[in-house]
Amino acid sequence: MDAMDVVLVADIGKSRCRVELRAGDELLGSADQHGFPGVHVDNGPTLAFDLVLETTAMLPPGLPVSTLTGIGAAVAGVEASAAKSRELAAMLAQHFSVPAAVLSDATAAHLGALQGAPGITLIVGTGAVAFRFDEGGVLHRADGWGPYLGDRGSGRWIGQQGLQAVLQALDGGPATSLSAAAGALVESPGELPAWLAEQENPYRAMARFAPLVLHAAEAGDAVARDIVEEACRILTHTVQLTASGDPSGAPRVAVLGGVASSEFFAGLLQKSLASAGIEVVAPLGDGLDGAALAAQRRGLLQERYIHRDGTNWPD
Repeated sequence: MDAMDVVLVADIGKSRCRVELRAGDELLGSADQHGFPGVHVDNGPTLAFDLVLETTAMLPPGLPVSTLTGIGAAVAGVEASAAKSRELAAMLAQHFSVPAAVLSDATAAHLGALQGAPGITLIVGTGAVAFRFDEGGVLHRADGWGPYLGDRGSGRWIGQQGLQAVLQALDGGPATSLSAAAGALVESPGELPAWLAEQENPYRAMARFAPLVLHAAEAGDAVARDIVEEACRILTHTVQLTASGDPSGAPRVAVLGGVASSEFFAGLLQKSLASAGIEVVAPLGDGLDGAALAAQRRGLLQERYIHRDGTNWPD
């Protein structure tokens, strides 16, 4: 693809939808708004398609949207339904009259972080998942099983553990400064169950408490510190599971996600990973960069996990 070809890239997550128009490495414009439940739900492809169109319409005026040569979309829920992912790719390709690539947000994050190379990525946001693509392009993953059955060590997990600690303190358990921090959510700790029941997305709501847990841990609160250190141990084990069978014998991981953007948390996690013989490397990009790579190139290591529609793809 020529360096000046224009591509539309989107990161359509459960909490946020981001769209960028790019020409080569140049960012021409961006827009963002709310997210959606996932492409795998009923009417998911239409919901995602409409969201892309709405967000694209929010781009600054005067951009060369009509000159698009490709679209790359990192979308939540792709792993749960290949058929609906292909349907979304077809809808995007037909509407914009250019080839479209749809891939999971985790695959896009891996693509962006390692620029298509094999290796491991650990994504720690509201959820948590570790991905490893081997030299043959086969995916090895650990966790990412959602808030009911997995995502241990994630922002939701940290926030939930913090809220539980507040209620345990109310019951006579260990005192913690998290009880006062919960005042950002409710007037009194006893109102937390009712507050959570009223939330449209309780998992995202619990994840909102994670930064307060991290702050309390950094300030020296023993209960919060235990929660954060346990999260680091869990995430280290998740990476170890993904690295199992890696013939290199010297696992390296790129860490991404909102929780990992905390320098305090990133430092503890890096120390925990190092104790397990795992080196942390700086990510080379993010999910939008991965979506752009999928839009610009075919034959990637992760190709079997990318749903495409359209013709005239470059080699």
